[in-house]
Parts: sequence; structure tokens; C-alpha cells
Amino acid sequence: MLLTIDVGNTQTVVGLYEHPRANGVDAADGLVDHWRLATNADRTADELAVTFQGLLGFHEISWDDDITGIAMSSGVPRLSASLRRLTERFGFSPVVIEPGVKTGIAIQYDNPKEVGADRIANAVAAYDLYGGPTIMVDFGTATTCDAVSEDAEYLGGAIAPGIEISMDALYGRAAALRQVELVEPRNVLGKSTVESIQSGAVYGFAAQVDGIVSRIEDELGESTVVATGGLAELIAPFTERVQHVEPWLTLHGLRIVFEKNRP
Repeated sequence: MLLTIDVGNTQTVVGLYEHPRANGVDAADGLVDHWRLATNADRTADELAVTFQGLLGFHEISWDDDITGIAMSSGVPRLSASLRRLTERFGFSPVVIEPGVKTGIAIQYDNPKEVGADRIANAVAAYDLYGGPTIMVDFGTATTCDAVSEDAEYLGGAIAPGIEISMDALYGRAAALRQVELVEPRNVLGKSTVESIQSGAVYGFAAQVDGIVSRIEDELGESTVVATGGLAELIAPFTERVQHVEPWLTLHGLRIVFEKNRP
């Protein structure tokens, strides 16, 4: 089995795939289980070992007998180092999305080393599933909109503050406003402060995505639009431009990159 790990600034998503990859049309093909953990850059390799052993224990899976490979992307260098030590302890050399790793995607960025590993994984997965041109919208700590061409070129993208950090800024600066649950609002015109905040968040960020996608298509032409990330399933239905929601897009990209670099 293949263990895929996507370390974000806020959350870490872990996926356990059957190995090798089935030739399917869905990012969830072969996905045995998945977990979403809070990212803590201070966690040691020993702490991570306990956590992962507990997760794998749900399926009575052992490092020695069942795990055949590990693929990682990370935007948190300190946690990346701990994860490397963890995997090496169990005798693995993980495939990490970083300079020199084969992805099948040509990075058309002024400095390719600046592109986040998760953005590259999303491009790899989106091209595998939909070809190009495709626009990937990732609702993470930041909301990113990236594009891959029909020739498998990562063309660049846009980065905006994410939904949760934007809401945290609102609560921190507006003394009279309290935190609310992000859920589908009853109406655009909220009838209470809570509903008004929910409406502004859901419809506001949906409109932001539509606006950025529209401007990207002005440069790129008509494209397939796919959304991923923790809040994609909440926001995407209220957009006009998102056509597909793939919660496991990044993990699927990691699986493909692993296959291209399998030891």
C-alpha cells in the first residue's frame, strides 16, 4: 500500500492507497482510508510515529508488512524534516515533491522552485483526470487558482487569503462580531448577524473564485475548472464556474508522482 501525505500550513491530509494505482477516472480510486490532522510544526518524529501507527492500526496495517511506499508534499519545512526521519526509521526513502523529482509537468514559472508542492501535485492530478487547459481551485490556508495547459505545462496562478484566515482576521478586528459556523446560508440577505457573516463568507468567496477563474480564462481560453481543499464541498456549489469537486486531488497527484519516481 502507498501512504500519501500532504502537509499544509493548517492541516495535514493523509491518504492510504491500494498499490499499484488502478487505471480509473476518479481521484478516490483505490483510496482505502484518509485522515485530516491539525498541522503542528513542533511535532517530533517520535510523536508522528505514534500518530501514524494509530491511524494504520484502524486497518491492522503495519509499516513492515503492508506499506510499500510513501509520497509527500509539504509547505512546512520543520515538519518535513520530522516526517523524513520518521519514514527513514521504518526503512523508507519517501518520494517528495521537490526540485529534481519527475512530475510530467513543465513548470512555466519565473522561478520554478517557488511553486508550492501542493500546487504541483494538483496540476499533476488535474491533468491526469481532465487534460488541459484546466484550472485548479484549492481552498486551503490560502485560496489558490492555478492553471495547467493542454501541453502539460503549469502556467502559474493566483494566491488569495484563505477563507478561515480571512474570517479570523474579521473576528480579530471587529469586536462586536463573534465566530460562527461556516454552513450554507438560508438567504443572501441574512436576517441576523450570524446569517449575514455566513452569507458574506460563502457567497463572497464563491464570487471571488468566479471572478479569478473568469480572468484566467480571458488569458487561457475556455477551461475545465476543478476545486479541491477542505472547504471545496461547501463553496463550490455556490460558484458558477467550478465544474468538478475532487476532495483528494492532491493525494491523487502524489500517487502519480510516486509512480513516476518509484525506486
